[in-house]
Amino acid sequence: MAQKIVTVYTDDLTGAESREAQTHAFSLDGVNYEIDLVSENYDKLFEALAPFIAGGRKVGRTKRTGRSQGQASEGPSAEELRAWARENDLQVNERGRVPASIHEAYAKAH
Repeated sequence: MAQKIVTVYTDDLTGAESREAQTHAFSLDGVNYEIDLVSENYDKLFEALAPFIAGGRKVGRTKRTGRSQGQASEGPSAEELRAWARENDLQVNERGRVPASIHEAYAKAH
């Protein structure tokens, strides 16, 4: 007997299916959370948290888990990714978060 396993990724905020949804982790009051979001919704989360991040103190960096693990801190910097994207005719903003699609394209090319 053959089996076929299908993995469906969904954005936890909207419930919409998307192959580009990635797992993101955050903590609040000692509770760790993970949420699967497409780039657009991650940007919304980041913008909402930005003033609190700016006013807070870093206490260390934890290892990423889940589907976003391939983007660990050992990878290229945002500037390096932007330069690579431009060299390969990919659209990327001058500022802000580098989209997951750019990270994935870079990883596939290297």
